Amino acid sequence: MASTVTLGGKPFQVGGILPEKGQTAPAFTLVGKDLANVSLSSFAGQRKVLNIFPSIDTPTCATSVRKFNEKASGLNNTVVLCVSADLPFAQARFCGAEGLERVVTLSTMRGREFLEAYGVALSDGPLAGLAARAVVVLDGDDKVLHSELVAEIKNEPDYDAALKSLA
Repeated sequence: MASTVTLGGKPFQVGGILPEKGQTAPAFTLVGKDLANVSLSSFAGQRKVLNIFPSIDTPTCATSVRKFNEKASGLNNTVVLCVSADLPFAQARFCGAEGLERVVTLSTMRGREFLEAYGVALSDGPLAGLAARAVVVLDGDDKVLHSELVAEIKNEPDYDAALKSLA
């Protein structure tokens, strides 16, 4: 079942189904900053905030990484995973230039099945092949505490709702 999001008000299809509160999150393997495979199980026992977005090289995506670095990084036993199609080199360059050390960047350069599994696969329009903007919050056992598919790609996610789910 496909969802729809907008970019500048124009609708685009999103493939897959966003995990809902109470479900167990789908397993995944993505690419970390050292080009090694990183799986969801790598963060077993930790709470996870998945900040999913098209590209770190756009203003809203960059803002979401900065804000989650600031807001969620002080939470106990919680890791912020920033997931995009950017190559690990670009992700590392951005975080290094911004001084962001409290987020983990993951690339969909391998593990593209993540896009469908998490209901964020943009399937048409200029961003086809990238991820729609979404936030999925998981407990230490990978149960979904909160999920949001942001309706307008240019808008920021609801940081407060995501972080309140961890309270």
